Amino acid sequence: MSDKHLIVEGLSIEFGGQTVVQNLSFTLAPGKTLALVGESGSGKSVTARSLIGLAGAGARVTARTLSYGGQDLLGLSERGWRGLRGKGIGFVLQDALVSLDPLRPVGKEILEVLKTHGWGDRRRRAQRVIELLDTVGVPDPELRARQRPDQLSGGLRQRALIASALALDPGLVIADEPTTALDATVQAQILQVLQAIKARGDSLLIISHDLAVVAQLADEVLVLRHGVAVEQGPMQQVLRNPRHAYTRALLDAVPAEHARGTRLSPQQGTPVVQARPSVAGAVLLKATALGKRYIGPDQQPRQVVDGVSFELRAGRTLGIVGESGSGKTTVARIVLGLLEPDAGKVEFLGQDWAGAGRQHVDEQQRRVRRRDISVIYQDPLSSFDPRWSVGQILADALDVAGVTAPQQTARIQQLLEQVRLPTELATRRPLQLSGGQRQRVAIARAIASNPKVIICDEPVSALDVSVQAQVLDLLADLQASLGLAYLFISHDLGVIRHVSDEVLVMRHGKVVESAPVETLFEHPQHDYTRRLLGAVPRLPGAETPLVVPPLEAENSAWLFDESQLWKIAI
Repeated sequence: MSDKHLIVEGLSIEFGGQTVVQNLSFTLAPGKTLALVGESGSGKSVTARSLIGLAGAGARVTARTLSYGGQDLLGLSERGWRGLRGKGIGFVLQDALVSLDPLRPVGKEILEVLKTHGWGDRRRRAQRVIELLDTVGVPDPELRARQRPDQLSGGLRQRALIASALALDPGLVIADEPTTALDATVQAQILQVLQAIKARGDSLLIISHDLAVVAQLADEVLVLRHGVAVEQGPMQQVLRNPRHAYTRALLDAVPAEHARGTRLSPQQGTPVVQARPSVAGAVLLKATALGKRYIGPDQQPRQVVDGVSFELRAGRTLGIVGESGSGKTTVARIVLGLLEPDAGKVEFLGQDWAGAGRQHVDEQQRRVRRRDISVIYQDPLSSFDPRWSVGQILADALDVAGVTAPQQTARIQQLLEQVRLPTELATRRPLQLSGGQRQRVAIARAIASNPKVIICDEPVSALDVSVQAQVLDLLADLQASLGLAYLFISHDLGVIRHVSDEVLVMRHGKVVESAPVETLFEHPQHDYTRRLLGAVPRLPGAETPLVVPPLEAENSAWLFDESQLWKIAI
């Protein structure tokens, strides 16, 4: 296509007579990037999918003009769409682990795109796969091409997905939340790949709830609310001088731009989150010199946790940050008593909880204390039984906590009120709830047993910025009212700064730095901490990022992906 302009005029999308996108107009020229931002349900993803003929079953798509490269998209047959997808327009989905075929190597996934469009012969296609993986920064592409998605880290999976989208050099690439749930350094690498798409003269349509990511990539920003464009213009204008109150509310909800102790979500009649007391409470959880090793697929041992020690006190939050594979999740599993360490021990409420050798604790000894420690997972949908209603999910947690059946109805109502959910949601199933509602149910389940400690494993990473703000405020309120202690794992350093009292920075299984939160963010001592902070994207006008040397390339050896361990344990 010589003319690769995307022209959208008066786009409307309906499902069953209900309008979800209304009269949307924008253009996208080669070499430019447009960002669609807004809350979940604002119409961002369905707008993007309509551009590749995948708006969904039952969708009615209308427009005055919907064209790419001079070709009318509204009149395309299914065969025409198949010819355009991948070749003219590339599409990068949000969740690479779900989007990639779990049963075949990522190289074959990319090869399938080339083969479908009749690109090259067998030998040339195999060469192209390696070239693409190398282009998006995958180390040892020959090795990685032979690995399945579950054998790769989150960053490598996402890059493989981008390689698949770029296989046929499309003039337009649509990326739907391409950096969600990635740690800061991997996110920075993915941003470089996306910037390279723009630099080579192709256009990029990006969907993201991370406004700092948008600031790094976008030339133009379109803000959607309830399917309507409420603000549209150059990135600097929209993000630095927003005209619409909704845009200002989105920017105000970004935790990186707020001092600790303030609310992120506007709520009339509710006070500012109270500052934490300067004197910490008693030590509830103590880890001493924890160690854990695994044997990888190459039969080589890997030390995933090495000498980790910390204390967690009542009413306080300890944040843990680090790259994928740094050992964060393994530490959390040891703390939960789901995994015994090879070295060291954990004490909970002054008694042995987990340990190696003589400190090994039998599950029967732990069971009576399990109600005092709980967990909030990153993806509540996968941790809920989809056949159960919200009430059944909470009743199950209350059963474990020893609450009798006659008392459960009133307690379920109380739990829903505590997490600010309507009590009528008790009859609904998880799939009938929004992402924010599901996460609130997960929090209600976590506090059902009146625990003293909650392990928060990426509890807000999949939420848009305004819903994330509401959940973070809720967690702060519950901590203040119930005296909870949080062990908070997150890749988002803005979130960690907002919620934490102390922070552990982990790399290659070790704690490389530990300090009070403001000390660590204002005066980082370790090179790796400075690199991590320097990789964080920032909004226009925010503080200048630290100037740091680049991170060394990922280890070419097998990369242990500890995120899969939750699936093994549960």
